[in-house]
Amino acid sequence: MNAVNPALRRHYLTAMGIQQWVRRSLPVEETSDVLPQTPHIQENPTLSNNKQPNIHSPLQTLRQGLQPQQHTTVTTAPRHTEQAENGDSLNFIDQAARLITQLDWTTLETRVSTCTACRLHQGRTQTVFGAGNLQADWLLIGEAPGADEDIQGQPFVGKAGQLLTQILNALQLPRSTVYIANVLKCRPPDNRNPAPDELACCTPFLDRQIALLQPKIIIALGAFAAQHLLNTRKSIGELRGKQHHYANTNIPLIATYHPAYLLRSPSQKAKVWQDFQLACQLFTHPT
Repeated sequence: MNAVNPALRRHYLTAMGIQQWVRRSLPVEETSDVLPQTPHIQENPTLSNNKQPNIHSPLQTLRQGLQPQQHTTVTTAPRHTEQAENGDSLNFIDQAARLITQLDWTTLETRVSTCTACRLHQGRTQTVFGAGNLQADWLLIGEAPGADEDIQGQPFVGKAGQLLTQILNALQLPRSTVYIANVLKCRPPDNRNPAPDELACCTPFLDRQIALLQPKIIIALGAFAAQHLLNTRKSIGELRGKQHHYANTNIPLIATYHPAYLLRSPSQKAKVWQDFQLACQLFTHPT
């Protein structure tokens, strides 16, 4: 494995909002001639002519730990990303995830709000951490913030969010009783699908949210969220209508269509209602 430039490592730790632990008996490396400014990350990253190390994502440079704190965690299975195929990449991502597993809720939210680890921070109005009841039994997870969410800093507040609210109200589950989050915390340009490096940066944040919330049931809204949470490439049509479990836990997970899809295909609302009814049954009578 190629050694990672210590100054570059500290730069990305700072971008993630994570303080690096340094032994008092050791001098801090000089950084005056390295990375004086935040590097520009292109939409389609290519190798440049400068002397910066070749990296897949900022998470791959997080090599130092935090002072440990006592918090309950849920171990989650590693997700598939195109840029995490080799062992070195997976090792770096796992190290970054371990850093974030030490954070409490307030610190986690702060880290997300100040995160500049991937290119998405350049175009966001604000991050969308999530919203709802921190004691909620139900956790709903979508793909990524849209334009309305980016402006308001809250998940599912546009037309799709209004439809979701109606569904929850019909189930006698007001939004104030559930927690809603997204896989990504920043809006992708033009609402495109998340890129692998963006996904790698945000996944540890979502995993930590789930670990701290300890929901009794998870609803994956849309194909992308379902595929990510279940680590599969099956279609939403194949995944919906049946019980799954989140990673290697006993938390039941139900996949269903995204509310935005229902706005385009109202005829699919009945299937979503069936999926939520299944979730209610599993919640009331867990297997």
